This record gives sequence, structure tokens and C-alpha cells, in this order.
Amino acid sequence: MSYTLKIAGKAPAVDYALLTASAFVNVSNDGDIKLDFYDDKVISKEIAKSAQLLKGDETIATDSTEILNYLASQFSNSILALKESEEWIKFAYEKLLVKDFKKLSADLEKLESHLNLRSFIVGYKITAADIAIWGALRANPVMGSVIKNSVYINVTRWYQFLESDKRFGEMPTLLSASLAELKKLAKGGKKEVHKANFEIDLIDAKDGEVVTRFPPEPSGYLHIGHAKAAVLNQYFANAYHGKLIIRFDDTNPSKEKTEFQDSIIEDLRLLGIKGDKLTFSSDYFQEMYDLAVKMIKEGKAYCDDTPLEKMRAERMDGIKSERRDRTVEENLRIFTEEMKNGTEEGLKNCVRAKIDYTALNKTLRDPVIYRCNLTPHHRTGSEWKMYPTYDFCVPIVDALEGVTHALRTIEYRDRNAQYEWMLSALGLRKVHIWDFARVNFIRTLLSKRKLQWFVDKNYVENWDDPRFPTVRGIRRRGMTVEGLKNFIISQGPSKNIINLDWSLIWAVNKKIIDPIAPRHTALDSKDLVTVSIVDGPELHSEKKAKHKKNPDVGEKDVYYSKKVLIEQADAALISDNEEVTFMDWGNVICTKVHKDADGKVVSIDAKLHLDGDFRKTKLKLTWLAAEKTVNVELVDFDHLITKDKLDEGDNFEDFLTPETRFETPAIADVNVEKMKVGDIIQFERKGYYILDSNADGKYIFFTVPDGKQKK
Repeated sequence: MSYTLKIAGKAPAVDYALLTASAFVNVSNDGDIKLDFYDDKVISKEIAKSAQLLKGDETIATDSTEILNYLASQFSNSILALKESEEWIKFAYEKLLVKDFKKLSADLEKLESHLNLRSFIVGYKITAADIAIWGALRANPVMGSVIKNSVYINVTRWYQFLESDKRFGEMPTLLSASLAELKKLAKGGKKEVHKANFEIDLIDAKDGEVVTRFPPEPSGYLHIGHAKAAVLNQYFANAYHGKLIIRFDDTNPSKEKTEFQDSIIEDLRLLGIKGDKLTFSSDYFQEMYDLAVKMIKEGKAYCDDTPLEKMRAERMDGIKSERRDRTVEENLRIFTEEMKNGTEEGLKNCVRAKIDYTALNKTLRDPVIYRCNLTPHHRTGSEWKMYPTYDFCVPIVDALEGVTHALRTIEYRDRNAQYEWMLSALGLRKVHIWDFARVNFIRTLLSKRKLQWFVDKNYVENWDDPRFPTVRGIRRRGMTVEGLKNFIISQGPSKNIINLDWSLIWAVNKKIIDPIAPRHTALDSKDLVTVSIVDGPELHSEKKAKHKKNPDVGEKDVYYSKKVLIEQADAALISDNEEVTFMDWGNVICTKVHKDADGKVVSIDAKLHLDGDFRKTKLKLTWLAAEKTVNVELVDFDHLITKDKLDEGDNFEDFLTPETRFETPAIADVNVEKMKVGDIIQFERKGYYILDSNADGKYIFFTVPDGKQKK
């Protein structure tokens, strides 16, 4: 008896998984299943009705999970039996089709953990469970960026392995071709098959056609706010299988430098953001000039030499400029002769769009679109003496470069009407705008001008200072690329503006570093106490795992000796004849604690009791063999400002934190001598640290916050 699998184009998760399942069955059972595609308009809107499995003329199942489970039970020689796969099939269709990344992430973490030591979902070969989960992920547009950027390493590994099998990899092409054929056959207004809807939240977003852009100004280093914009733009471009343009908005030569441009490119590369094309607004100076001339000729712009302060006041009060009624001829002369050549008269003028000087939205009150600047441009030199403003430049270049969706922070929302007016006035193609909330953190400044002040005043080392919210600063503090990207994606394109605590992002980072950070030992150097173990061993080393839960991290040398060192704070808690546990060694009985006249511990006599029960000791202590240590420096930091959120009118200089860097001399185990700058470890009982410098044998470690530390 032959089977027929009928599929509609409405539910791609059903389509992908069921097509793949049928391919497995047909390969193993000589074509037992025939495929049939039909117009999804005649099917019930319920997803359960978007596919049918028929045995002869009898309908066997009309639900995706039912169909997969049936195939699993009937064709167990090609797909594992029903009982072992059905829970994962249910998981795929109930959990993995969610398009909200926050809701999806918990289930992806479950899948990530499950695949940690597995090649397949169930057993040792591809099963219906693999097919169902792959189909759901393949159909979910949210997953495009996640898979491409290895947000979940094990899931990506498993997914890409399946896609290398043509029974998986070729299914999307087969589905598209089949639906296209149906559409081709539709005649006389008959119902046509609709393509799958890949829309997340973007208006008119079509799979394969979405173009986003990230347009940083090369006037400073990339900070975490920019990183969010870059990651989200790439995320949506990938989710819709579209393109991302990296474009430098270089229209203000007074602030821009090649140094900043190069650093932004490098930081984006570190984040895994390359873009499909790299462009510059300066590439379009001539086109923007021509369009400004067009606006003037059509009476939509005028030249204005009103003094700056007066112009601001008039715009604030909705007062018409005295220059608004200049003739087209006079405006053209000033723009094309005086301003273009940077003459004395040209320098007094700017060009303003003639919109509505009384508009309630003040961004529409005849905004400036061109102004003179004689500073040589870092790319075009002195070719131009005037430059377009951001508000004139961005919509034009977006339209010229084929951008479909301009994603930008919500602070620009009032300017959206201005953006749309420019496109309409110039007759350019429409670009959709999506606003998302700017990322804000407590006690943190993101203004480039204010960050530059800290650099200029030597409050920080440079733009990569670990107290700075720049990508380089937080990476130097121990933020991983994976942690940063995971945090940004988890926040998503929400419009809700909130002031975040840094503990949130560091908690995400901890999930990345904890499973792989080697464990080592460090002791505060001040008033170290020598413990003399009467029956202790001669100095020797043994190999121990760097990470007890992850042997793949490797091994380290642990030295044992008759004389070991412990911290003064620990020694002060020990009483005579108290049994304590030395971590990674065993129990020790401290027979005598020696103190000076001030009550400070100076030494301890002890004997081994390695058969003792560590569960019964109150103190579990870190220690080091006295003969084998390395001098290190442990550095912690505080925020640069004291106020969680500065109010309008606040001067940030009034809220500077008096002391923000704290250095603690320490000793560490000799394994740190093998570390490289940038390596992240955990000093047991202290926390996570990143090696910042090892010049001249001086090892400087910065604390890596774990999301729990409080000052």
C-alpha cells in the first residue's frame, strides 16, 4: 500500500521536517511515500491541517507530530521507533517555533546541554527526533543568526552536520521549487500558494530581500551601545537571509579620524560582524550635493545666514526665518558658488529644508541639511568645503544603497517624520524604520564627548580602559565575544528603555567562561602565614585537573611541601588543635597557632590527617607550597561615576567616583607563568580573573565580574 504526504506552503516547520522524513523513508523503502503539494488557502488555518498523510485513500494523520511519530513507528528501519523519539518531536513543535528569543533561549540551552556529549538527539544515528528538531529550527527565522554565529556551540555543530546531508540541506530548495511550480500552474485567478511568512517584527520583510545597515560615525571607539545596534542589524539580516551594510557616516571632518575608523572595523571583526559590503557616506557626496540643488530648485530648501543662537531661538519658538522667502536664484547662487567654495559669505550660511517652521514636532521646523566646514576630510581631503548633516545624509544613502529596514535607537523617533519627509521630497524609495531601545547601564556614560574627557584628563588609560563601556574596554575586563552577543540578542529589539545593572551582562558572560576557565590558586601577600607540617612531604609536584568538571581543559602542576602558605584572614579563624581542609590535598590538624603581641598569626604548627572527613571541617582553605609561588597583582575596579542615572542638567563632573582602581599584591601558583595575555581563569575562593599583562615577569590580573559581586 502506498502512502501520500500532502504538504501546504503555510507551515515550513511541517514542510521541512516531513519532507526530510519522507526522504529517509523513500531511500530505505524503495519509494513508499509520494509527495503532493497543495494550495494552503483551501486548508484550515490551524497548523494541524497544513499537512496530511494518506494511506491509499485513508487519512492517517493531519498533525505534524502525529505524522512524524507514525513514520517513526512504521519505518523503524530508517527512523528510530516512536517511543524513543516522540518526546523530542513534541519538544520541537511546542518549544522551538517561538520567535521571541527570550522565550526560546531557555529551551535552546536545554538542547545545548543535551548535545554536549552527543552526536544525535537519540541513540547513535539520525532519528525522527533529529528531523523534527532540525525542521523547527530551520523554519524559525530567529535561528539564522544564532546558528551562523555559534551562539550555542553544540547546537550549531549538530545542525551543520545534518545540513551536510543532502536529505536535509536540499529540502528548502525542493520545497521552494515545488511551491513555485504550483504557482506557475495556477491559471485564471485560481488560488496560488503563498510563500512561507518569515516576518518577525519588520514591516514588509521578505526572506532573501531584507537589507539592513550599521552606520557608525568614525569619531570615537565602538561602545556597547554601538555593539547592540551592530549585532541587531546583523541578526535581522541573517534571520531573513538578507544583507548587512557597514557604512561609515563620515560627514563631520572636525571629529573624525582614520584611527577611529580602523578601530571600529577591528572591533566589529572581533564581534564576528563583517557585513556584506563596506561603504562610506563620503562616497555619495556628489549625489547628495545634486539632490540638495534639486530641493533648492523645487523650492524645498533655502540658504540661511541667521546667526546660530537666533536661529535656535526661532526654531524653538516656531518663528519664521527672515531668509525663508529668498528666491530660488539667490539660494542657488549662495549654495553652488559661495558655500561650495567656502567663501566668507558661504561660511555664514547653511541650507535648511523648507518643511514647517511651526510644526509640533520640532525636528520638522526647517532643519539644517548642509553647512560649511573647512577642515580637511580624512578621505576626500579639501575637495569639499561643505557637508550634509546626518538627518539629510542618512535617508538618502539608505535609499541609494537599497536598505529596506533602518534599525536605529529610539532616541531618533522624533526624527522619523523628518526622515520620511526627506525621502518623499526627493522622490526616493521608501525605507522602513524600526526603533529599538538604546542600551543604558547604571553609573555609565556612553557619550563619546564625555568619554573623550576622561581620556584627555587621564582619569583612564585610554579608550580600552576596563572601566570604559567600549567594546575594547569590556573585553579587556574579561567579557567574551559570545557573552556580549548572547546578552544583546537576549535583550532583542525591544522599545522599552531601562537602566540596566552591569550584573546582568556579566552573569551571561559567566555562563560562557565558567565551564572552561582553569582553576588556580592565589593568596593575598599581606601577612602571609607559614604552616609547618611536621609529617609533610618533601617538595614535589603532582598532575591535577585544571577544571574538575571539564577534563578537556587540561592538567596543572600542584606542588606539595612541608611548608605551605595560607592567608592571614584564614589563619585568624583557626584555633589550636582544629582540623581544617586544605583544598585539593586533604585534612590537616593545626596543633598550635602562634600569634604576636597584637594577636596577628605569625605561624602554625600542623600534622597531616588525610583520612579525615572534609565534610566535618568548618574551614576549607586555599594554600601554596612556600617554595613554589609567583608574585602577581590583582586589580579590581569601581564605576567612574557615583550616580546611577544622571538627570537632565546634571554635570557628570560633579559625580566622579574618587577612587576607581584597587590593587592587591598577591602570590599565585607557578602555573600562571604559562598563561598568555587575555587568558581567563578562576582563582579559587576569589573569583574570575583575566591576565592583562605579563611584561617583565610582572603578572597583572583584572577581576572579571560574575554577576553576583557587590561593592
